[in-house]
Parts: sequence; structure tokens; C-alpha cells
Amino acid sequence: MELRHLRYFCVVAEELNLTRAAERLFIAQPPLTRQVKQLEEEIGAVLFNRKPRGLELTEAGQYFLDQARQILDKVDATVADTRRISQHGKTVFAIGFVPSIFYGQLPLMVRRLRRNKNLEIVLHELKTREQIDALKSGKIDLGFGRLRIDDPDVEQELLFNEPMIAALPASHPLAKKMPSMKELADIPLITFPSGSGPNFADITQGLFHRRGLRVNVIQQVNDVQTALSLVASDMGFTLVPEQVRRLGREGVEYVPLDDDSITSPVLASRRKGEDPNAVMRLANTILHELVENRLTGRYP
Repeated sequence: MELRHLRYFCVVAEELNLTRAAERLFIAQPPLTRQVKQLEEEIGAVLFNRKPRGLELTEAGQYFLDQARQILDKVDATVADTRRISQHGKTVFAIGFVPSIFYGQLPLMVRRLRRNKNLEIVLHELKTREQIDALKSGKIDLGFGRLRIDDPDVEQELLFNEPMIAALPASHPLAKKMPSMKELADIPLITFPSGSGPNFADITQGLFHRRGLRVNVIQQVNDVQTALSLVASDMGFTLVPEQVRRLGREGVEYVPLDDDSITSPVLASRRKGEDPNAVMRLANTILHELVENRLTGRYP
């Protein structure tokens, strides 16, 4: 089995049509059909159900697709890192993060890591689910997110629970007090990010649902910056982690909630069972120092 077989398979699995897949791969359909058949014979499993209108992945095919993508991502990441090392003579350390984490201590961590002239720090903005896949493929070495995701190959460490606050239009009456969740439920809600879960939008709405409150989601956007722009436009409010208040925005007032037990977790994700190398040990030392600063009130 060669890497090209995996690439061919992934394209066929995405298109579920041999003609379209062959066009994407710039090869004729008959050779592609033979490649897929040979792959199934080598594996000893049927990967596709052949139907009159196209193909359908079998359960085994779906599993193989997930694994093939991870293998190809790992290869691509390895090639890219090797090129960087060759060009710059540096060790590459890649970090994945969700945007709401980046307004806190992560920039401080990156700044301190970059003091090491032998390191090249690469940052990837990824949802927590994407970080898990990126860790397994080797695209990133460390991830920061807010959602717990069970995966046998990844371990997640709770760094701290961060208070949630409300971002309200500066002119809104609730911007002058500590609002309750019941009071906020009467205002249109802007959530982020958009797309299927699990994501931070699910956390936000879950805080209301668990209290028996219904909310009117007026808009779902891709990022916190856009959400705050809509708040400034007086379209509604949004809930954000406390560290987002560092992102000053004209027309937006950040106010604490009347219930300080409403929090969002900050999680670090790493590959499970992997012995930390020198760079990971350095990153862990810096990270734990920054977390200790926050927990003891020395948050910069």
C-alpha cells in the first residue's frame, strides 16, 4: 500500500462518485476503479457499497477514511516541519487554540517560548474537536480549548474554570448592573462560533437551558470579534469568557453576572502516553507558572 492509494481513496470517499473523483485526480476512471478494488483486496474489507447512483461508504470504509486522513495529515505535517527545520535550523512546536483563549495568557506563553532562538512556534486557530484530530495527526503538539472530548489517544488537563461575563450594548439598562440569567434571557442572544457542535455556542445556550430558560438566538457568527461588533450595533448580547474583556470595543460594556459560579473550563490537550521532549517540558513549565499566577491573583 502506498500513500497515493490513501489519497485516491480519500478523494473517492469525498466524492462518492468515481467519475468526479477521477476528474479531481486527473486520471482516467478505469485505473482509479482498479486502484480502489486492489485496496479493498489488500485490506480484506469492502470499503464501498456500489449503488446505481454512486458509492456509499461501508462502516469499515468510514473507519478507514478517518484513519487515512490522519495518516495523510501526519505525513503533510512532517514534511512541512522538515522543510522548516531545513530552512531555519529550528525545532517546530505547534499550538492549536480557540479564539477566546488567545485574549488571556496564551500570548504570554508564546512570547516566552519564542525567547528560545532554536524554536519556531506555529499557531493554528482550531475548534476543540479539530484540535483532537490535529494532535493525533501530528499537526499540533499542544491544544487549548473549552470542551471536554473523550478520545483514547488524547488527554485533557483542566487548567482553571473561567468566569463568564455578559457583553452588552453600552446603552442597555442591564449594562449598569450585574444581570441575572433570567434577565438576559429576555434579550436577543448572539452566539459563536457557527456550525455544528460541539462548540462554545453549545456551552452558552446550555447555561440557559439547564436553568429552564429559553433564549432567542438572533444571530450565530464565526468568531468573538464579529459577535462583539453585533453587540456594539445594539443587536443583542453575548456571553464571553472573562479574559475577552481585554478586547476593548467601543459601544460594548462587559459586566459580571450575578452568579459567579457560571464558568467555562480552560483545557490543555496533549497526546496521551507520549514522553514529553525538552520543548514540551519547557512549555508545561511556563504554562503551569502562568496558571498559578492566575489562580493566586497575580493575573497580569
